[in-house]
Amino acid sequence: MLNWQRGARAPDAIRSPAMASTVHVYARIPRRASLAGSATFRVSATGGDADSQPCDADQAPNTAGRRPGPGRGQSRPQSERTLTVSTQPLQSSGHDPGHDRVIPLSRRPAAGGGQASSAQRLRYPAVIVLCLTQLILVIDNSVVNVALPQIRHALGFSATGLSWVVTSYALVFGGLVLLSGKVGSIIGPRRALLIGVSVFTVASALGGAATTPAMLIAARVLQGVGAALAAPSTLVLLMSITRPGPQRARAMSVFVLSIGIGAGLGLVLGGLLTTSLGWEWVMFVNIPIGLVVLVGVRLLVPEATRAPARLDVGGAVASTIGMTALVYGLINAGSHGWTGPPVLVSFALAIAGLLALVLIERRHAAPVVPLGFFTRMRSAAPLLAMMLIPAGQAGFLYSAALFTQNALGFTPLQTGLSVLPFSAALLVTNLLTGRLVPRHGERVIGSLGMSALLAGLVWMSRVDAADTFAGGLLGPFVLLGLGAGLTVAPLTAVIMHQAPPDLLGAASSLNQAMQQLGGALGLAVMTTVYGAAAAGAGEAGAIATALTAGVVFPLLALTLFATWARPTTR
Repeated sequence: MLNWQRGARAPDAIRSPAMASTVHVYARIPRRASLAGSATFRVSATGGDADSQPCDADQAPNTAGRRPGPGRGQSRPQSERTLTVSTQPLQSSGHDPGHDRVIPLSRRPAAGGGQASSAQRLRYPAVIVLCLTQLILVIDNSVVNVALPQIRHALGFSATGLSWVVTSYALVFGGLVLLSGKVGSIIGPRRALLIGVSVFTVASALGGAATTPAMLIAARVLQGVGAALAAPSTLVLLMSITRPGPQRARAMSVFVLSIGIGAGLGLVLGGLLTTSLGWEWVMFVNIPIGLVVLVGVRLLVPEATRAPARLDVGGAVASTIGMTALVYGLINAGSHGWTGPPVLVSFALAIAGLLALVLIERRHAAPVVPLGFFTRMRSAAPLLAMMLIPAGQAGFLYSAALFTQNALGFTPLQTGLSVLPFSAALLVTNLLTGRLVPRHGERVIGSLGMSALLAGLVWMSRVDAADTFAGGLLGPFVLLGLGAGLTVAPLTAVIMHQAPPDLLGAASSLNQAMQQLGGALGLAVMTTVYGAAAAGAGEAGAIATALTAGVVFPLLALTLFATWARPTTR
């Protein structure tokens, strides 16, 4: 790394291993430095070492307007290269206030440009492979829910024990996701993704072969470990293989599309597999998809930049305890009550763990959770919005399942099929989002989507016992799908754009953690309100009351995002 101050000589050696396809020049500039303009260095390199000498700008070769001729139009020999670097400081960075700012100043193609062109050709297949990774994780989260009755009958689960088929996965995923982002930054996100998907695939095979409740729950725990390791790395790699602007906006829209399709497809697939082949296949179905992902990542996805650092053991322990306890408390608040002893103990443990995390991370040079994400509203507000949006969506899916099965008498398969209008609307808006965001910016498109989510929940809260699916639910389902498609991609882009390259893993893990907390929070609030209202208001009335309470989530998200979000593509 080049430690440079204006007017000073550059260090004798600038490392550039084998003069790879891209030369990165960095300047470490103290926060109070006031720099402007640019500086030019002549870099002489032999093999992996380079000597740099400062030179005036007018000494740098000017190739603009030259016609290619003999010896021209080719890269300069490795013995001499000239780099012009801007010294304009960034307005802000994701680093802690006490640290110097590490600012990338130039990125200039070097020898080996053919390799870069090859990477360019592989970019879009790589995006598809990464989105397939996200798809398998989302499908697994919903496909198991449909098979729960058959699982209970086949393996002899008790009523309370059956809930651990879902809870064990959510606990491990939510508890480890912050730590997994840091691990991915250290060992490399591509390697972390391969390990995570491998663990997830093996766990799926073990789950399908389970013959006792303990075996299935152990497999679900292992699935949670694999998912927690793979999920943050997926988004980091997606950022690394796409350029900011229209290309990244389209990639983000495909990424979010995989989430929406996975949720609806999981319900339909769960019903079909459970009915025709048996509950085991809701686990076995992950195996071929996982193998395709492993092969695709190895062939198509390059490794992103690693951030070598020692693992913050104290922060890792505190984040795991705090997140696991918080997710457990939220999951059980609806059934045990918010003041029940297990819930109160969980919340107390969560507060203690998260407070310890803050104290530890303030003093650590390479924290698991950089606190700078939460010290400024423009970075904290999108993260809070990312928690609130899944809270509203979880309540919508929960209420829809209750109404279609209890009030309309739908089978589990029919319930899964009823969500298809939501998925279809999400598909349409995702195809448009990649084009709309570069033109209008994330704030406008994201705010429009959150407004649609808010309107859809308000509309659905007017559901009545006499309503049919077409008369009471179809319209809200379509509107909610439109809103989801316009919301999540811009919101994710804003969150990831806040982070410098070395903190992309932390930003991705925080993004995943907020979604996990939001889903658990929304479900806890909805089940609590539904349970309290069911005795006096009847089925439809209780669902309407729960949905009315859920309107608060997109309303708060819209307020935060519209007020504080900074556009990244305009």
